[in-house]
Amino acid sequence: MCPKNASYYGNRAATLMMLGRFREALGDAQQSVRLDDSFVRGHLREGKCHLSLGNAMAACRSFQRALELDHKNAQAQQEFKNANAVMEYEKIAEVDFEKRDFRKVVFCMDRALEFAPACHRFKILKAECLAMLGRYPEAQFVASDILRMDSTNADALYVRGLCLYYEDCIEKAVQFFVQALRMAPDHEKACLACRNAKALKAKKEDGNKAFKEGNYKLAYELYTEALGIDPNNIKTNAKLYCNRGTVNSKLKKLEDAIEDCTNAVKLDDTYVKAYLRRAQCYMDTEQFEEAVRDYEKVYQTEKTKEHKQLLKNAQLELKKSKRKDYYKILGVDKNASEDEIKKAYRKRALMHHPDRHSGASAEVQKEEEKKFKEVGEAFTILSDPKKKTRYDSGQDLDEEGMNMGDFDANNIFKAFFGGPGGFSFEASGPGNFYFQFG
Repeated sequence: MCPKNASYYGNRAATLMMLGRFREALGDAQQSVRLDDSFVRGHLREGKCHLSLGNAMAACRSFQRALELDHKNAQAQQEFKNANAVMEYEKIAEVDFEKRDFRKVVFCMDRALEFAPACHRFKILKAECLAMLGRYPEAQFVASDILRMDSTNADALYVRGLCLYYEDCIEKAVQFFVQALRMAPDHEKACLACRNAKALKAKKEDGNKAFKEGNYKLAYELYTEALGIDPNNIKTNAKLYCNRGTVNSKLKKLEDAIEDCTNAVKLDDTYVKAYLRRAQCYMDTEQFEEAVRDYEKVYQTEKTKEHKQLLKNAQLELKKSKRKDYYKILGVDKNASEDEIKKAYRKRALMHHPDRHSGASAEVQKEEEKKFKEVGEAFTILSDPKKKTRYDSGQDLDEEGMNMGDFDANNIFKAFFGGPGGFSFEASGPGNFYFQFG
């Protein structure tokens, strides 16, 4: 009815702004100042729309024009400061993104969005940084909110895919990256992420196949190549480290396996499988305290009967490791037969008998006497089925009259070799000795 009235366009712009429809409001505000360049509120509304949409530089021009028309206008003065603040936050965020200081970028974008609530660019940058920080639900929420308003927004599609990619949902991630590239074929980030996702998926699957076929060397190489594709993909890399650790354990490279599992839990400290794999490697290398610590972590996370038993077994082995190792003292394997134990005792008892070292220094005599007693103690336990069973099961040997301080190494020796009393060693050749009882 009156298409040349600047106030009408200005008023409609104000109502559209109240509805959050800033892009439509911007058109009306611009039309109002085209019709009347002296319309101060029109310039203020144009500047406010520019600022809300994230175009702080254009907003500054509008507010400057309003101040030229009314240099005492308090609203124009404040909004001009706000626009400059947003430009400053943008500059800081750009520098910090290059430095990979994503927390600071999120902080800057939160401050900027207080003045520019409709700026998709700021929201996308914030969401991307949230994804890089591992705050995937927050990043997904921001991206999804944009996609509800604009389902073809390539940046939002990219961020959705990025979150899925970093959560190790690679197939779904690729779908979002492809969709983003349909909307914007030159989207560099989506293109790179899509390429990395496909390469990572292929290498991981090839590694798994080689492992299942028993080709551990090839599996190791493939997992290593996969780890070099994208250092930012924490969850997938944690799994790759754990997989490579499993390969190393199969190759009997237990220390390397432990290192890989440690790298896995550094990336994902909730990764139960990596703790279990490392704990087993600790058990295999007799690092029982470390194994107990890992099994405790697992049991705290998942209180299952299986995990409880694993923890109990590790605690038992730790307890056993702190006692004298009678098998080691005799120099036999834990599965040694009764005959092997006897032969080992014969050899060690003769080797450490005090009479054999009567001409040595007092220090050597003392040490050999100690070893002689330990050999006798070890033989007493391992040659008695009942005591051996208790020892192997980790039970206390001091119970049921098995006080370890009661053993007499000389009596054990006499009982084993026979003879009425002492004996002497005589040389029968270089390095060879025989003994006879007195």
